[in-house]
Amino acid sequence: MPRSVNHVASRANRKRILKLTRGYFGARKNVWTVAKNTWEKGLTYAYRDRRNKKRNFRALWIQRINAAARLEGMSYSVLMGKLAKAGIEINRKVLADLAMNNPEAFKAIVEKVK
Repeated sequence: MPRSVNHVASRANRKRILKLTRGYFGARKNVWTVAKNTWEKGLTYAYRDRRNKKRNFRALWIQRINAAARLEGMSYSVLMGKLAKAGIEINRKVLADLAMNNPEAFKAIVEKVK
């Protein structure tokens, strides 16, 4: 009796992963083993970079706040220290947005802590 394998399910699984690797370069898009490895590694990168994205945005906000604070004659660390001392609880995301899009409001905050 011949060996029975569920080729329908195996082929469906391969097709699903090969569909996910469309647009990749060279063998990564059409050779099963290479495509599978590339796809798995991509999942690893996606997991890692969901965490790195948060770090990158925080770093960007800090750079923007620092640039705006220095225009007002104050460094980032001094500004954040004075904000904490004054009891002004405003997060870096909002502060960076004010620095970029509403300089008058940012200037008012800086004047309040000076």
